[in-house]
Amino acid sequence: MNLVKSVVLITGAAVRVGRAIALHLAEQGAHIAFSYHLDSEPWEQTQAEIEAHGVQSLAMQTEVRNVEAINALVKGTIERFGRVDVLINNASVWLKSPFLEITEQEWDLALDVNLKGPFLAAQSVAPHMLAQGQGLILNITDLSAFQIWPGYAHHAASKAGLVALTKSLAVELAPTVRVNAIAPGTVLLPPNYSPEKKRWAEENSLLKRIGDPQDVAKLAAFLIENDFTTGSVYFVDGGRALV
Repeated sequence: MNLVKSVVLITGAAVRVGRAIALHLAEQGAHIAFSYHLDSEPWEQTQAEIEAHGVQSLAMQTEVRNVEAINALVKGTIERFGRVDVLINNASVWLKSPFLEITEQEWDLALDVNLKGPFLAAQSVAPHMLAQGQGLILNITDLSAFQIWPGYAHHAASKAGLVALTKSLAVELAPTVRVNAIAPGTVLLPPNYSPEKKRWAEENSLLKRIGDPQDVAKLAAFLIENDFTTGSVYFVDGGRALV
């Protein structure tokens, strides 16, 4: 699929990795629709930077756990651009609690945002992709789907479920719609990360350094343009999955 003039819908793209993906794809010539969760997020700035690349954009505040909100996001994108070529399920929450202290509300939040949201978005957009004869769904998972991280049982369950959903959709939507997942390693540190935690992240990588959101964005662009990829998880982690 050619990125130039394609229509890419990204959930949770006002900040962090989602923003980097949106800006990189816009720089390559793609029109960008994206969702954001809170009005306090710098979504207007992100939208302006997208359009500075000479492409069109659409921003919609969306609760990804809600089917009506997701359907409205997809409908709004199609009304604006006429189609959706790529869906990138990026919106996510990052929760940590010891297993015996995880509340029902925390469990539901992790599963609803990280797994139910991508399910709803894929189910909403897939009929349009099938009708137009092509499409790609990219799900952003992470290494917790493959490694054991104490304190992240609910997060890991949601991301492992997203890997399983990726493979199921690749089978059910083939050959018209391709479905892949990206599993980043440490590419963007939280603002409150201590120097000790930063050093730990660097040491737990074969490349002995922290990545960059651009690493994820470049992989997303590659997977959009490479039409012989589906049903796979692509790691962009500096080799951390092997440590």
